[in-house]
Amino acid sequence: MRGSDERSGSLFSYVDLEARVRPDHPLRTIREIVNAALGNLSKAFAGLYTDFGRPSIASERLLRAMLLQAFYGIRSERQLMERLEFDLLFRWFVGLGVADPVWDHSIFSKNRDRLLAGEIAVKFLSAVLAQPKVKRLLSSDHFSVDGTLIEAWASIKSFRRKDGDDNDSKGPGRNAEASTRRSVQTRRTKVRPTRRPGCIRRGMGSRPSCVTWGTL
Repeated sequence: MRGSDERSGSLFSYVDLEARVRPDHPLRTIREIVNAALGNLSKAFAGLYTDFGRPSIASERLLRAMLLQAFYGIRSERQLMERLEFDLLFRWFVGLGVADPVWDHSIFSKNRDRLLAGEIAVKFLSAVLAQPKVKRLLSSDHFSVDGTLIEAWASIKSFRRKDGDDNDSKGPGRNAEASTRRSVQTRRTKVRPTRRPGCIRRGMGSRPSCVTWGTL
């Protein structure tokens, strides 16, 4: 039998956020580690506020929200609050209920300085690294990467001959094909001539990319 597409608004809705998140979701392990670290910082959070006045947004919720912003690559606090408004997974991780209101995005600007002044970021990271589940993932091994290719903000057309003669194209128009091969021995870019530029082709059929050689 075909189901109905009509929307039936319920006066009461009972939604258990804990049941909505699957048991093997990666955020479950992260949330457990984060909550344990935040529990050790309770006294540090209390020292940032006075004993009177209007209650503020809990620092624990602000830090959890900023972690989600980093995990999911959300570009601004405004977009983060919009996502937190309708995403049940985000609400569960931060500690908000289904009916709890979302705070204004300007709260981050006002509280970020307070958290930095109290060195909460350093204490929070230290508390996370001290967790037993995190310690076994750490290592003192060191490695270096040499000859790194960094994508350059320069087009192929910005490469000019070192001798000043650029009359090596055939055909009319600004997009004429070059009849000679471009190389760092005969050309250099006008964008940053002090860097060591070059062009590479990452695969058959792909167009060349301008890169800058560097060292990490």
